[in-house]
Amino acid sequence: MQVAGKVAFVEGAGGGMGLAIAQALLARGAHVATADIKPASAEMTAADGMHLHLQGDLTDDSFVAAGIRSWTDRHGRLDYLVNTTGVLWFGRDKSCAEMDMEVWDRVMAINLKSFVLTIRHAVPAMQRAGGGAMVHFSSIDALRGDDRPQDAYGASKAAVIRLSKSVAIQFARQNIRSNVILPGPVHTPMQARWDEDAAAIDRLAQFVPLGRIGKVEDMVSACLFLLSDEASFITGTELVVDGGLTARP
Repeated sequence: MQVAGKVAFVEGAGGGMGLAIAQALLARGAHVATADIKPASAEMTAADGMHLHLQGDLTDDSFVAAGIRSWTDRHGRLDYLVNTTGVLWFGRDKSCAEMDMEVWDRVMAINLKSFVLTIRHAVPAMQRAGGGAMVHFSSIDALRGDDRPQDAYGASKAAVIRLSKSVAIQFARQNIRSNVILPGPVHTPMQARWDEDAAAIDRLAQFVPLGRIGKVEDMVSACLFLLSDEASFITGTELVVDGGLTARP
């Protein structure tokens, strides 16, 4: 999976999966801009000219537009877009019948609108470059209901799938691919509640056919594959990376 010399924009890369994907692309010789409301991770300081971090609100159209423009102007092209932003607000994000609608609106903005904004500003740059690849992170929660729901999170992640399919069809003739990764349970900062409850991880792992929860590295490998030319005939689809969990009866 050769990515050396490619130009990438990774949003939601202040930590977790986005950060790990950005690091993997840099390690393989890509030029990577990261964007997040958080400051740049200290782990990215060794990138020496190959990396630019943009700190700001990814639901703000002017911030996203300026960030992608400055990065593509520097390199004259954009090859990859990775959208990883997501919030899962336990306690506040619950049933739509009872949740505060301001929470609903904010989750939708962060988890979905931010993807729309990066896509709309990445597409022209990819068209000028003769093509590109996008990977958007959803969740297996988009595929099912829950008696202990986070309805805004689940609905936003389901919408990501539909959005990606539409983008894939709209821009296929310009050689722009769009795919979605649906992670299962993965130990990331979003799941920080597991850090103090190893027993909870063990219990969850028992339900996963492969016998463990996911690692960030599992998501990185899937993402790099979908970005790469090895996946040049794959667009408009979803890759479930969940250890077999959704295959269970």
